[in-house]
Amino acid sequence: MEQRYMLKREIQTVMTVFLAWFKFMETDVIAIIGPQCSAIAHIISYVANELQVPLMSFASDATLSSIQFPFFVRTMPSDLYQMAAVAAVVDYYQWKIVTAIYVDDDYGRNGIAALDDELTARRCKISYKTGFRSNAKKSELLSLLVTVSNMESRVIILHTGSEPGLKLLSLANGLNMMGNGYVWIATDWLSAYLDANSSVSAETVNGMQGVLTVRPHTPKSNMKRNLVSKWSSLSKKYNHSDLRTSAYGFYVYDSVWTVARALDAFFDDGGRISFTNDSRLRDVTGGTLHLEAMSVFDMGNKLLDKIRNVNFAGVSGQVQFNAQFELIHPAYDIISIIGNGMRTIGFWSNYTRLLSTTPPEDLYSKPPNTSLANQQLYDVIWPGETAQKPRGWAFPYNAKELKIGVPNRFSFKEFVSKDNGTGSMKGYCIDVFTQALTLLPYPVTYRFIPFGNGTENPHFDQLAQMVADNDFDAAIGDIEITMSRTKIVDFTQPFIESGLVILAPIKKHITNSWAFLQPFTLGMWCVTGLSFLVVGVVIWILEHRINDDFRGSPWQQLITIVWFSFSTLFFAHREKTMSTLGRGVLIIWLFVVLIIQSSYTASLTSILTVQQLDTSIRGLDDLKHSDYPIGFQVGSFVKEYMIKELNISQSRLKALGSPEEYAENLKLGPKKGGVMAIVDERPYVELFLSTYCKIAVAGQDFTSGGWGFAFPRDSPLQVDLSTAILTLSEDGELQRIHDKWLKTGDCSSDNTEFVDSNQLRLESFMGLFLICGAACVLALLIYFGITLRQYLRHEQPGSAISADSGSSTSKRSLRKFISFVDERQRSPKKNG
Repeated sequence: MEQRYMLKREIQTVMTVFLAWFKFMETDVIAIIGPQCSAIAHIISYVANELQVPLMSFASDATLSSIQFPFFVRTMPSDLYQMAAVAAVVDYYQWKIVTAIYVDDDYGRNGIAALDDELTARRCKISYKTGFRSNAKKSELLSLLVTVSNMESRVIILHTGSEPGLKLLSLANGLNMMGNGYVWIATDWLSAYLDANSSVSAETVNGMQGVLTVRPHTPKSNMKRNLVSKWSSLSKKYNHSDLRTSAYGFYVYDSVWTVARALDAFFDDGGRISFTNDSRLRDVTGGTLHLEAMSVFDMGNKLLDKIRNVNFAGVSGQVQFNAQFELIHPAYDIISIIGNGMRTIGFWSNYTRLLSTTPPEDLYSKPPNTSLANQQLYDVIWPGETAQKPRGWAFPYNAKELKIGVPNRFSFKEFVSKDNGTGSMKGYCIDVFTQALTLLPYPVTYRFIPFGNGTENPHFDQLAQMVADNDFDAAIGDIEITMSRTKIVDFTQPFIESGLVILAPIKKHITNSWAFLQPFTLGMWCVTGLSFLVVGVVIWILEHRINDDFRGSPWQQLITIVWFSFSTLFFAHREKTMSTLGRGVLIIWLFVVLIIQSSYTASLTSILTVQQLDTSIRGLDDLKHSDYPIGFQVGSFVKEYMIKELNISQSRLKALGSPEEYAENLKLGPKKGGVMAIVDERPYVELFLSTYCKIAVAGQDFTSGGWGFAFPRDSPLQVDLSTAILTLSEDGELQRIHDKWLKTGDCSSDNTEFVDSNQLRLESFMGLFLICGAACVLALLIYFGITLRQYLRHEQPGSAISADSGSSTSKRSLRKFISFVDERQRSPKKNG
């Protein structure tokens, strides 16, 4: 009954104001200035449209627009811009959730709707909103505040009128909701009240210390100072010295001047005042509205055009309307309540849509800079008299118990598993989570819910989806952070590094008396030996005519070639090279020998000092290009990764559920129903290899990542736990937990990494052999060219060759040339 009575009073109040407006409009009206109340403005806008009378309104309700009401002209910024400024402040301080308290009328509901849109655009949201009646009782407001205090958000947006807003702030102060950790942001009602009233009690101001508010920005000017001075004189004259003007007063003042200037232009353009009765406006019998007395302004459209075309500097700033018939360059001051007054900590303008400490009017002459890095506000003293920015949320003491999904693993239970005796969850991941919770500055109540039947590993994509669907409040365990999962949930900082690796069976290289042959492959040995002989022959050819060390009987020369060739391996050749070409070839060959010798020494050292492992898989390429089966862990993302990213056929993939299955399938091999290799995450592999010594990692990790705890989107708990995990890592606690659960066995040091075969292949030295071969060929071509020229000069010029003796003459010429080449050249200087 009481609520119905209060609602009846509100309706009576609105109707009283509405009837007063109608009484006023029974006279001939050419323009209307006001109202400020959004509910009345909606009603009067309909009447103004019918009578074609421009309505100069200060109502900030964003749903009032010239599209619906062509004769509606807003002469102050709408709530759309005010809420954009509030959302910019929330985003600047990196708060993600807020609580909204508003008066439950058109003004309040539409304003909060605009705020919700602006926050959503910045990936923030209203986690809880509550409305109240403008004449709500104290008990109702107390109940509302108690409910708000139980919410996780500590950033509270207050969008009300001055009377209920001040009452709410006072009650909140009594409930210790104006202390450390809270953030209160009031819309422009608070700045308007404090600007207009100079005699606000100290108790009221002290109860709102640290509150932020916004105010429509009006630039400083002589016109503004003169108006404030005149207003102050008038207030004293009529004994209202405590009544000052506010930004609303400046907009009202400019609204009057807007109409005056528009009327001047209207009359200068031949406009005239005339009205026409509308036959549709008829009052019912016995009514008191006298609708028939209302008249349509004949030239209302013309006056409306003049109003929209005004352009002058007023006390509120530049008075000019844009294409949407809104004031250009709406801007707001960001204000902090501190001490006995207000302090401007920055500005927001629609010109840049950013926060800045530079007044907006100083930015209009420059191109808009929309980089978020340029945002800045002055420091704030927050509620509780602290300069440290509040976190913006807290885990409420009476909050519901968190339902946390935990994978009930079948294998690798050291990471997470269910204790069949107690029913509790245990493991490495559980200890990391519980230890991180101890670092939070507030208590968290939770309950672990096993996910999976325990007979096989659950699918983690399903677990992440249940968190996104709010079936779980979080999920902890050995959950890999993947691209697809980050699209639906938020992960904490990784608490263990992970990456995909390849497991393959190994065999040991047995070092024996022939171990010295292992550094080179057979092809490498053959090409290297052949190269020694080829280089020896080339050097012999280049030195034979001029160097006595390369002359003698055929048997002696053959021995010289072989000796010289292989003695260069140890740089112990005794024969000196005398020709330029021979020295050039020898320099290149000695460089090749140096590289081959160093590589051989290093490889042989490794073979004789390090236990070698070998396998048919040496890395990712071998895995992709083969046709043999590949194993993966049940429930892992590995299957989808290999299909989608590596283009491996699904028919080649085999699901394995336990370390025993890993070892058995690798032992059998692909030809006996097993697998060629297994792809799994690094932590599982390290644990597996601590027990199974005849298996190793082939190649390097081919992905990088980590495990994290999953939370719903924009969960504040995710941020705090990430900080806690970093703290655990820095103080060594994370490593101690790792050592507790993931101890390595005796054989882990022998085979945790597969050492690729140290045999040196021909491909690695092909470039060197090609360079040396090219040098030999080039030297021989030059040598034979020079020798041929010398031979032609040596022959008697003009010697005739009979045509009848063609074949025998050619043979004689060839023998003579060979004999010439074999002769000892007396003068080496003639050889190029």
